[in-house]
Amino acid sequence: MVGILLVTHSTLGDSFVDCVGHVFGSAPPNLMVLSVRAHDDAQRKEAEGRAVVAHLDEGDGVLLLVDVFGATPGNIAARLCQMPNVRGVAGLNLPMLLRVVTNSGKPLDELARMALEGGRDCIIQFDSATMEKCDAAK
Repeated sequence: MVGILLVTHSTLGDSFVDCVGHVFGSAPPNLMVLSVRAHDDAQRKEAEGRAVVAHLDEGDGVLLLVDVFGATPGNIAARLCQMPNVRGVAGLNLPMLLRVVTNSGKPLDELARMALEGGRDCIIQFDSATMEKCDAAK
C-alpha cells in the first residue's frame, strides 16, 4: 500500500485528514501530515518529512500531496521527491485526496496519475442553471 503524506501550510493538512475521517469513518494509517508553519525552519521540516516518508514507505512508495507548488511546503516536498520511490502532486483538494485514499493499493505512478485526474476532473463551474438541470435529473 502506498503511503500518503500531505505537505501543507499550517493546519490545512489536518483539516483534510478530518474530512477523510468524516467521509470514511476514520482516516487510514497510511495517511499522515507534515504541517509547515510560518516560523518553521525549512531544513528541520525537511528532516522531519524524511523521517515520515521512511515511516510511511512499506515498500510501495509514498505519494506527497502538496497544497501549493512553489511555496515553502511545496519546496520541501520537492526535495523529499529526490528520495527513492517518492512522487509529488501539487494542488491538493478533497476530491483528489478521496480518490487517492480509496485507491492506495494501486502502484505509485498510477496513484499519482489518479491524483491529478481527481483534482482536475472534479473542478467544475456551476450556477443556478446548472442546479436546475441537476434538480430536473432527480
